[in-house]
Amino acid sequence: MESMWWELPHEERKSMADEQRTPVNRELLDATLGVIRQSLQADGGDVVLVNVNDEGVVTLEMQGACAGCPLSSYDMSEGIERILKEHVPGVTKVEPAMAW
Repeated sequence: MESMWWELPHEERKSMADEQRTPVNRELLDATLGVIRQSLQADGGDVVLVNVNDEGVVTLEMQGACAGCPLSSYDMSEGIERILKEHVPGVTKVEPAMAW
């Protein structure tokens, strides 16, 4: 009898997830971010793509008026992340770049 995915050891589940992962299409990601950037730039802000890793995690840096805005984390999670997940297959998460 074949095991269900939740019955498999963690490493086997992770391996299955890696095999099923869709790579992020960078051209589509850039185009979608371009549309988002237009809205942000209209209000004096901007967003810059910092990285996309193999797990589909997109790292973005908020700039301009968005950088100091208390709502930028909400905009990133409820706005940008939602849009990217809907329109760019393979995106699993959006996170802010850490400023050091």
